[in-house]
Amino acid sequence: NVWRHGDYIVIHSDTGGITFWGRSDAVLKPSGVRIGTAEIYNVVEQISEIADSLVIGQKISGDIRIVMFVLLNEGYELTDELKDKIRKTLREKTSPRHVPKLIIQAPPDGIPYTFSNKKVEIAVSKIIHGMAIANRGALRNPESLDFYEKMKEELEKL
Repeated sequence: NVWRHGDYIVIHSDTGGITFWGRSDAVLKPSGVRIGTAEIYNVVEQISEIADSLVIGQKISGDIRIVMFVLLNEGYELTDELKDKIRKTLREKTSPRHVPKLIIQAPPDGIPYTFSNKKVEIAVSKIIHGMAIANRGALRNPESLDFYEKMKEELEKL
């Protein structure tokens, strides 16, 4: 396939042509500072306890806070010590701005992906902010979004 959900394209109505721009990456902007999610993934997913992760920016109190969901390798639990290790590693290898305010354990198969193996931060962000998701069929594991729908109210309290 040339195009998949999650890629950024423009269809020109005047010519019928298509311009393929590539991946539509999520960008976080806590305190107005632009942070690409890949900057966080590249560090966190090198930690031996972490199998996968997903980060979003949650609008709260007039700002954006970084919320990280982690899928742990078998045999590990998300303890306060592991949360501290994640935060310390990000602070040392990126910057204090990259450190998430919240770190939450995702269930098995809890990180949503497209069929072309791209993480789906935007859909999770929409759910957390109370917006509808138009096309769950574009996901390899659409049932993963159920976890985030359940987390929405809890996140508002944290």
